[in-house]
Amino acid sequence: MSHSMSPALHSAGYAACGHDDWAYERIECDAEALPALVAGSGPEWAGFSVTMPGKAAAAAMADRRSARVEALGVANTLVRRDGGWLAENTDVDGIIGALRASGAPAINRVLILGGGGTTSAVIAALLELGVGDVVIAGRRPQSTAGAVALGRSLGVSTRPIGWELDLIGPAADAADLVVSTVPEGAADPFAERLRAVPVLFDVIYHPWPTPLAASGVPGRVTVTGLDMLLHQAFRQFELITGATAPKEAMRLGLLEGSRTELPLPV
Repeated sequence: MSHSMSPALHSAGYAACGHDDWAYERIECDAEALPALVAGSGPEWAGFSVTMPGKAAAAAMADRRSARVEALGVANTLVRRDGGWLAENTDVDGIIGALRASGAPAINRVLILGGGGTTSAVIAALLELGVGDVVIAGRRPQSTAGAVALGRSLGVSTRPIGWELDLIGPAADAADLVVSTVPEGAADPFAERLRAVPVLFDVIYHPWPTPLAASGVPGRVTVTGLDMLLHQAFRQFELITGATAPKEAMRLGLLEGSRTELPLPV
């Protein structure tokens, strides 16, 4: 949470929309304490952005869940609706929006590095994009198996491979897109081997660039965690405020807050 750019994003959106009495505050809260925090919030609280490890708790405590949340079991957004709380997962919007804005070519085959919680949102996004061939290289067999089962339950052809370079390299060679969902440093050993993939989506945004992102050949499309953060925030902003997201203002707010020179296309 200490590196979160969400306050800069949403505050810029409020200012652009004239929501001068709105505020976006960072709250330290674990999954166990989340239900009580949300239930105890007054009517002035319109919604919450939820980070890990609270996303499953957010989905479980909600009075209503979107179809995405029902399928994935995790939510990053809680919105006050009709006296209760609606759970949504705008991480999916972030992945779809970031890929589309990047100008990435058509995607048919995907390699995902990591089988944790973010992978669930990636699979849901790929489903909505019409991708039907997914390979998951996971570090932990149990979580990888869960991600594969989710993909198959959604109708996405999904298969697991191990966390070894001699397996990951050939899978990357056959992929149109590689998505890295693993924490800082975990994918570093694969950076040189994966430098020629056509499109890389690395969900990390601090620190940046990762070795995986920095090693790309000229012309590779690289999508960043900041791109995902920006595009998920558009949908989140609209759910919470009911106003159309001022995309360029939010983009500029993120650029200023992150002090980056990334293009962040919208």
